[in-house]
Amino acid sequence: MPRKFKSTASFLKPDPRYNNATLSKFINFVMLDGKKSTAQRMVYEALDTLKERFPEQDAIDTFLTAIDNVKPSVEVKSKRIGGANYQVPIKVERNRQQYLAFTWVVIAVRAKKGKPFAVCLADELSDAYKREGVAIKKREDMHRMADANRAFAQFAW
Repeated sequence: MPRKFKSTASFLKPDPRYNNATLSKFINFVMLDGKKSTAQRMVYEALDTLKERFPEQDAIDTFLTAIDNVKPSVEVKSKRIGGANYQVPIKVERNRQQYLAFTWVVIAVRAKKGKPFAVCLADELSDAYKREGVAIKKREDMHRMADANRAFAQFAW
């Protein structure tokens, strides 16, 4: 790492509409080919749809709850020990939890065809809020795999 390295987290500005840094990071994650205004428009359309679906709660709170529901607490990493590969469960750090949640939501949305991105994003976020959907299934599979390999936890270092 260079001596004058500065984390990009210190340069991240909150988004203009909701003044939230997590949402700004998610918008950057959705962005393709540097088209930030397009990504903002799609995410804001999805949040407006969430506001209509859950009128009792603010859209940003629904978004944050959905992302928290998708965040994994453990994951498995492959370790080679004595000529054998083991799937070792390890705890996931906060930044990686957020990265994995964003990745799973965006991959699930991009896999859906036939509807606009904003509609699919609103569907996936509302499913994640209700603890169902593709991203939640991915999280549950990760937890199930970590639980099945709990015997190899001694190899985590």
